[in-house]
Order: sequence, then structure tokens, then C-alpha cells
Amino acid sequence: MTRGGVRARAAALLAGGAVLGLGLAATPGRADDLRGALVSAYNTNPTLQAARSTQRATDETVPIAKAAGRPGANATAGYTEIVDSASSTATSLGNGLTLEGPTRQLNAGLNLSVPLYSGGSVKNQVRAAERRVEAGQADLRGTESAIFSQAVAAYMDVILNEAIVGLNRKNVEVLSVNLEATRDRFEIGDLTRTDVAQSEARLAVARSDTRTAEANLANARERYIQVVGHPPGALDPPPPLPGLPATAEDAVGIALDSNPDILAARERSKAAEIDIDVAGASRLPQLSAVVGGTYSNYLGSYSIAGSSVPLPQAGAGLTVGLSGSIPLFQGGRPAAQRRQAQARAGAALEQEIGAERDVIAQTRSAYQSWKASNDVIVSSQAGVDAASLSLEGVRAENSVGNRTILDILNAEQELLNAQVRLVTARRNAYVAGFTLLAAMGKAEARDLGLDGGALYDPQVNYQRVRGKWSDWSNDPAPVAQSTRTVDTPAQDGSVSAGQAATLGGSTPEVRRAQDMSGGKD
Repeated sequence: MTRGGVRARAAALLAGGAVLGLGLAATPGRADDLRGALVSAYNTNPTLQAARSTQRATDETVPIAKAAGRPGANATAGYTEIVDSASSTATSLGNGLTLEGPTRQLNAGLNLSVPLYSGGSVKNQVRAAERRVEAGQADLRGTESAIFSQAVAAYMDVILNEAIVGLNRKNVEVLSVNLEATRDRFEIGDLTRTDVAQSEARLAVARSDTRTAEANLANARERYIQVVGHPPGALDPPPPLPGLPATAEDAVGIALDSNPDILAARERSKAAEIDIDVAGASRLPQLSAVVGGTYSNYLGSYSIAGSSVPLPQAGAGLTVGLSGSIPLFQGGRPAAQRRQAQARAGAALEQEIGAERDVIAQTRSAYQSWKASNDVIVSSQAGVDAASLSLEGVRAENSVGNRTILDILNAEQELLNAQVRLVTARRNAYVAGFTLLAAMGKAEARDLGLDGGALYDPQVNYQRVRGKWSDWSNDPAPVAQSTRTVDTPAQDGSVSAGQAATLGGSTPEVRRAQDMSGGKD
């Protein structure tokens, strides 16, 4: 191979690496897309499924609170057998008659109580529980948004690390070609042994960097499995993010109205204020209507010895009335409970402000990160273009003796670094944009238009259980909804053949690099 041919081959390989650097923006032929990854996480992620179960448990606090204000009924029954005859009673009635027994007895009772007034305790407990249900639903939205953010980051990390592996492999190929050329020129006395050693050292470092990149890719794929639930296939480039704000102020305004953390803190603050009235109700009178019924039967064990006249064996009674209590002194406990509730309400108010501060800071920070990443993309693209031209110039100058082999090696390393910065900036910009949407409360399933089945609506379960009265209205035994990953294969740092073909194919960039180098393979 001629020296010009070696230059052309190296330039073509580097141009192929530059094509990979643009792969975050458009890479054809991938099989899996971001929407599919989000749907999988939405349906199978254990953290999200656990949060839904936790919210269903929170839903039950409303019927539990309502139960204290509903009628209550209980039945009692007992059977007594006197086994020691000395314990039985016998009373002489004269004329040879004796009253005996009873020796056994059956008792039954039925009591019904209807609360009439509880000082507002039940009503306020229900109101507080309803507020906490709304807070829990907001928390569930926040968990959903957080899982989606993790899924997006995992998805983009796989694409990023695949790109970096490809860039490093191309760099190894380029350095191998350089080393071959350097050895040829050393053999004819055009270069020194130092030049060969420099090329060998740089190739060894590139191979080490490639192995590190492959390990990082394997780690990114394992993280993808952890969040999404299955190994990544060939990943499509992500779609544009919708609804990104024009200014940080716009983003904050939306976040204050929609961020689930703020909404949850507001509802908890309102619930804590209601708890003050619940605590104060213990100082007020309690009134209930009561109805009671009793039944007893001696089962024929009550009789008069020596007489054929039967005695009544059974009896029943019914009572109806009112039951009330007026607390007079409880050792200071009601006042302490109310002060405690007031302190907790104060803490909830501060936590609401704290949540608001956190969201404002997160939103502004995410906005600045997103904007900065977009600016880095522009500068990194310019850096790639400049580094490509610089390498071509250094190679040309080396051919006439004005540049050393070390100059070429440094120029190649600068181009690689610029390409890695570009693909990293593209990843960071997309993740920062999605993080900004999450901070604004606009990164949930309802906002992203996910398909793949009906979306989970926590309100459906709440409406189902909030008015239940039955003591025997049970749900089916719980069954895990998330998928296990124990059977997924261990991931490695390999890059698919399709992607490798994309990197090494005949593209306009490759052809332009060949033409500019002035030679062919």
C-alpha cells in the first residue's frame, strides 16, 4: 500500500468515527424505541408497581375513617354447663316439692350502636384522609416521573456508550494503520525507532480505552435492564421532546402549578391543619343511640321436683336508649394532643415551602443544564469539524517533513476527544431536557402519549373503595405485577453488526475525507 493509500484509509476510518458522533441525532435501522422502553418501565418496573400498591393502601384510610361514624353491631352468645352438682341450687317449697336448677344455660345478645355526635372527630378524620389520598396520588405521579427520567437516562446512556465504543474501536483501527505506516517508513530509514515506539504506545492506550468503554457499555445495558425490565436491542434515536419552555421563568411558572412534589406537600399541609380539629374533638361530648336485645334459655334444667307443672325456661329483653359521655378531666392529654397537632401542622407548612424552594431550584438548574448542553453541542460540533481539518492538515504536512508522527498522534487524539464530547453533549442535552419536563410536572404517561394499554388511574381504585361498608369485601390475594430480570443474560460491550456497518459504510463524510486526502486504498 502506498503512503497516500495509508493516509486515505486512516482518513476514511476517522470520518467513519465522525459519522458515529452524529449517531445520537439520527441512526437508521434500530429496532427498539424510547416509547417502547417507557411503556415497559410503566408496566413492569417494581418501584412504580410498589408505589401503586402503597397508594391503594392509602385509599383505604378513607373508609377506615368513615367506619368510626357508621353504625356498629355485635352479637354475643354463651353456653354454661354446671358440672359440679354441689353448685346447683335446690330450694324446698314444702308439701314435698323442691325447686331445682338450673344446671345449664344458653345466653345470646345483640347490640346496635349508632354514633350521633363525636365532636367533629369523624368528619375531620375523613377530610384529612381524603387530603392524604390526594397527596398520595401526587406522590405516585412523582414516582412515575422519576422512573421515566431513569428510563430516559438509561436509554441514552446505552446509545452514548455504544457510540463511544464505536469511536474507540475506530481509533484503534486508525492507530493500527498509522503504526503499520510508521513501521514501513522506519524500515526504509525515513523515521526513527522513537516514532515507532510512540505509535505503539498510543495504540496500546487506545486499546485500553476501548476495553474501558466496552465495560461502561455493559454497565449501561445492565442499568437499562434494571429500570426497563429487559435487555436493550438496537435502539432508535429518541424523538424530540415536546413542550420545552422558552425561559426559566416559564418553566418555574408551570412547575409551581403542576409539579407533583409541590401538590403533595400542599395537600399534606391541609390535612395537618384538619388534624388540629381532630385532636380537639376529644374534649367534646360523645353521644350515641343504642339498641340491645338479650335472650336466655335454661334448656329444661329449671324444674320443680315432685310436680308436673313446667317452669318457663326462656326469656328475652329489648332495650333502647341514648349513651353519652362528657369529658371533665383527662390529665391534660387533649390539650397536649392539640398542641402536638398544631406543631405538626406548622412543620407541614414549612415543608410545603421547602418543597416549593426545591422545585424552583431544580427547575432553574435543569433549564440551565439543558440550555448549556445545547450550546455545548454547537461548540462540540465545531470542534469535531476543526479537529478533522487539523488532522488532515497535519497528515499533509507530515508527508513533506514539516510534522512529526507525534503531531499526527496528538491530532488523532484531539479528534477522538472532540467526537466523544459531541456525543456526550447530545446525551446530556436530551436527559437535561427530560429532567426539565419532569421538574415542570410534564413527564408523566399522560403527557408523553404512551400507548400499549390503558393507563393506570389511581382514582379508579379510590372510587371503588371509598364508600364500601361490608366487613367481608376482600380483594384477591396480591400478585407481583413487575417482571424479574434473573433470566436475562449478562451484558457485554459488543456493538451490533448493523451499527458497525453504519460506522464503516460509504458515507458522504467518508468519501469527502478520501478525496481530501488525495489517495485511495
